[in-house]
Amino acid sequence: MAEIQELLWILAKILVIVIPLFTAVAYMTYAGRKVVGWAHVRKGPNKIGIWGLLQPLADAGKLVMKEIIIPSAANKVMFLLAPVLSLAPALAVWAVIPFDEGLVLADINVGLLYVLAMTSMGVYGVLVAGWSSNSKYALLGALRSAAQVVSYEIAMGFALVGVLMAAGSLNLSDIVRAQEGPFWHWYWLPLLPLFMVYWIAGVAETNRLPFDMVEGESEIVAGFQVEYSGMSFAVFFLAEYTNMILVGAIAAIAFLGGWYSPFHGIPVLGPIFDVVPGIVWFCLKVGFFQFCYFWIRASFPRYRYDQIMRLGWKVLIPVTLVWLVVESGLILAGVGPWF
Repeated sequence: MAEIQELLWILAKILVIVIPLFTAVAYMTYAGRKVVGWAHVRKGPNKIGIWGLLQPLADAGKLVMKEIIIPSAANKVMFLLAPVLSLAPALAVWAVIPFDEGLVLADINVGLLYVLAMTSMGVYGVLVAGWSSNSKYALLGALRSAAQVVSYEIAMGFALVGVLMAAGSLNLSDIVRAQEGPFWHWYWLPLLPLFMVYWIAGVAETNRLPFDMVEGESEIVAGFQVEYSGMSFAVFFLAEYTNMILVGAIAAIAFLGGWYSPFHGIPVLGPIFDVVPGIVWFCLKVGFFQFCYFWIRASFPRYRYDQIMRLGWKVLIPVTLVWLVVESGLILAGVGPWF
């Protein structure tokens, strides 16, 4: 009986994370279309519900009711398994994300390592989808994805190594606590090059413009998703947007002080802004990064494939290596690049 109660309690905690996450994904599509619409001097979704607020529900309903068509030459089992292989790691990572002081599902001491391990597994779903579809377009998209993720995973990993050197811990809650104080105590300032590299690598990892070569519509139709429809396509969509929110969440934890307010510790302003719960500050920081995704999407054209590879290998990785050497020297000299 005790085991069943414990299992139900764990399931309840998982649902408390997953349901708001899926709601956020639905309304991120709405927010993205609105932001891009405003950038193009048009309204965006505005017909279904007040200000178009029910548009995500209409889109979800349409996808759920559509038939899942499996190509006759496809490998049926792998074709249906691929979306699950994409979504599962994207959701599993959220177990170690601290939303507030003590508000984390699994407060493990190797949280950052777990995040890197899980995020790198998402590419298997894309590769399996590309291969099992038995389509040239899908396979090309999958191969591009594998090369892109491998290239930018290294730069992202090195950027986060700089954070763990500064904090002296792999535990995500400890990394946030190490940044306790006002906004100039956060790691975005002393580790600014690593912060910029992390953000660019995060955009590339999630295959968003200007790095969306994986789904380059003008060349390979829809990339690895070309043969997917209905609910199987919706699961890929969920995985992509969940990863976008995750990149923002890790950026907020590693560089922007997690759940702390920007004025924490300042004599007069600190107590006023500390009234706002930490989870609200955390969500606002994550929301800022999602807005940046849409802003970049509306502002830049798509990179050529060789330009994407050159940026990853010849610019971002050398920048992180140089900064890690500088940071190591400062640590050995006893002059930490933090406060």
